[in-house]
Amino acid sequence: MNWIKILWVDDEIEMLKPHFLFLKERSYDTTPCTNGLDAISLIESNDFDIVLLDENMPGLNGLETLDQIKNRKPDLPVVMITKNEEEQIMDKAIGAKISDYLIKPVNPNQILSSLKKILDHKSLIANKIMYNYQKQFREISQSLIDLKNHNEWVEYFKKLMYWELELQSLEDLSMFETFETQKQEANIQFAKFIENNYQDWIERNSGPILSHQAFEKLVVPELKEHKPSLLIMIDNLRFDQWKTILPEIKDYCRIESENNYFSILPTTTQYSRNAFFAGLTPLEISKTYTQWWKNDMDEGGKNQYEFDFLKEQCERLGFNRPLSYHKITQLNKSQQLIKNLQNHAHEGLTTIVYNFVDMISHAKTEMEVIKELAPNNKAYRSLTASWFKNSPLKDIIKKASSIGFQILLTTDHGTINVRYPSEVIGDKETSINLRYKSGKSLTYETKDVISCKSPETFKLPSFYGLNSSYIFAKSDSYFVYKNNFNHYAKLFNNTFQHGGVSLEEMIIPFVVLKPR
Repeated sequence: MNWIKILWVDDEIEMLKPHFLFLKERSYDTTPCTNGLDAISLIESNDFDIVLLDENMPGLNGLETLDQIKNRKPDLPVVMITKNEEEQIMDKAIGAKISDYLIKPVNPNQILSSLKKILDHKSLIANKIMYNYQKQFREISQSLIDLKNHNEWVEYFKKLMYWELELQSLEDLSMFETFETQKQEANIQFAKFIENNYQDWIERNSGPILSHQAFEKLVVPELKEHKPSLLIMIDNLRFDQWKTILPEIKDYCRIESENNYFSILPTTTQYSRNAFFAGLTPLEISKTYTQWWKNDMDEGGKNQYEFDFLKEQCERLGFNRPLSYHKITQLNKSQQLIKNLQNHAHEGLTTIVYNFVDMISHAKTEMEVIKELAPNNKAYRSLTASWFKNSPLKDIIKKASSIGFQILLTTDHGTINVRYPSEVIGDKETSINLRYKSGKSLTYETKDVISCKSPETFKLPSFYGLNSSYIFAKSDSYFVYKNNFNHYAKLFNNTFQHGGVSLEEMIIPFVVLKPR
C-alpha cells in the first residue's frame, strides 16, 4: 500500500486524534507536530506529501512557518487552517502560494476533500476526461459518417480539437493513441469531401468562405467609422494553437465573435495569403497583376506585394480610410510598432503579418534541436504557447487593447505533422513543396492525392502550358521523390508541413477581439 505522508502542525494537536484515525483508514499517514520550529526541522529531515498548518500558534505563527517551509521546499503543498477570517490573513497566505485555506472547526470530510483536491487532482481529472471521451467515442465515430456540408465539418473539427486538448494532459497514452487514429480517419474522410466539393466551391462560390473572399466577408463588416481596427495575421497558425494562446489574451481582450473560413488550395502562404489580401483567386491575380505574381519556380519572394494587393482590394470595395501594413520578422520591428502604435489609431485598418509560427514549422524541418523540442502536436502547441507568452506580439495586443483598437486575429493556413511518405516522380521544373506539387507529367500514388489536371478549374495558374497539373497530399502524407527515397522519407518524417488537404491546414480561425 502506498501511504500518503502528512505533517499536521497545530498547538492543540491532541484534539485532532479522531481526524488522524479517519485519515489512517484511507491510507494517509499523519505525523503530528505542535509548533512551527519543530515543523521546519521535520520538513528538512523527511519527505512529506503535504502539510496541514494552523495559522494561530504561539512562538512562530502559521504565516511565519509557511514562509520558512516555502523557502526550503517551495513545491511542497500547504493547507492553512485557521479560526481567523480576516481578509488580510487570507491574502497573505494566498500570496505565499498555499494550496488551500480552511476555516476552523474542520471536520474529517473537509480535510479529506482538500487532500484529494490537491494530491489526487490530476488523477481525478484524468479519470473524468477518459470517462467522458469513452462515452463520446462512439458518437464521434458515428457522426463522421453523416457529415454533409462544410458547416458540419467545422463543428466536427472543433469537437476533435476540444478532445485533443483535453486528452493531451493524460499520462496514459493509450487513450490518446485511440484519438489519433480517430483523427486520422477524419482526415481521410475530409479529403474525400474536399475532392467532391472543392471545385464547385471555388468556381461557383457555393460553399464556405474561402481565402480570397475572407477579407470582404469577414474583415470589412467589422471596420466601423472612427473605430481603430488592428488585423493580425499570424502565419501558419492552426486552430489548436489559437486555443493554446487564448488564455494569454483574455486579460486584455474579450472575444466578440469567433468564425472560420477555409484556406484555398494549395494551403501555402504564396497562394492563400496573396488571395486573402488581393481578394482574388491565384488565377485572377496572375492575370490581373502580372508584375506582382511569381510562379512556383520563379526566383524571389512570393509575398512581396501584400500591401499593394490590400490597397487595390480596398479601393475596389470602396473602403477609402487610411491603411498601414507591417510585416514582422524581427524583434526590433515589433518594438518599434509597439512604440508607435498610438500613431495608427486614426487609421481605418492597421495590418500586421507576424511570421514566427511559420518559422518554427520550417525550423523543425531543418534543425534537429527544434525536432527535439516539438516532436508532436502537443509539444508544438506548448512551444507556440511559450513563445507567445513572452513575445512582442502579446505586447502589441496588450498595447492595442489599451489604446482602444478592436483586434481581428486570423491566419492564412494551418499545418500538419506528416507521417506517411508518398512517392512522386517529376522533372526539374516540378515545385519543391512536400504537400503539393505543380508541374507537368507528374507520376504519383493516386490514393494519396487529390489531382487537378486542369488548373483553371481550381482557379490556379498554368505554368507549363497544356500539360500543367497540381497534386495535393491527403491526410498526413508527404511527397518524396523516387531518387534517394529512404533518405528523404526519414529526413522529413514527423515534421510540420503545409500545402495539402487536411482539417488542420484548411479550417482557419477568424476571431474578433474587443478591449476589456
